[in-house]
Amino acid sequence: MSRVSVQQHDFDPGAELAALTDGRTDIGAAVSFVGLVRDIHGGENVSALTLDHYPGMTERELEKIADEAADRWPLDDIRIIHRFGRMLPGERIVLVIVLSAHRRAAFEACDFIMDFLKTRAPFWKREETPDGGDKWVTAKASDDADADRWK
Repeated sequence: MSRVSVQQHDFDPGAELAALTDGRTDIGAAVSFVGLVRDIHGGENVSALTLDHYPGMTERELEKIADEAADRWPLDDIRIIHRFGRMLPGERIVLVIVLSAHRRAAFEACDFIMDFLKTRAPFWKREETPDGGDKWVTAKASDDADADRWK
């Protein structure tokens, strides 16, 4: 059911949604989330974000997260695209699209997937600052709390 891509190049959310929904009459809801690079984080300016990952392991973990969502809710399809590499503020990082016959299932599953992408997906983030510095982004307790609500 799920389709996962981990890629360096950008994606077109509209084209991805159309590829999943065009010609389908069995779905009543398509919920999507697009994550973007911000130019500020923790009160500090950010000039670029670099995401590293373990190829193969990352895709398997994203598939597991999608499978868990499909086990919890009646879903018709899931699409996850997560980028890696260096990105500038305003660029797209992640896309999640969830299709279901019913809106509640689609909204909840999309939220669930994003909570677990933030906490379980093996990505490492490094932020660059305008003064030429950089730092690794550490996990946030609030992300763990968001994921804990699904237990």
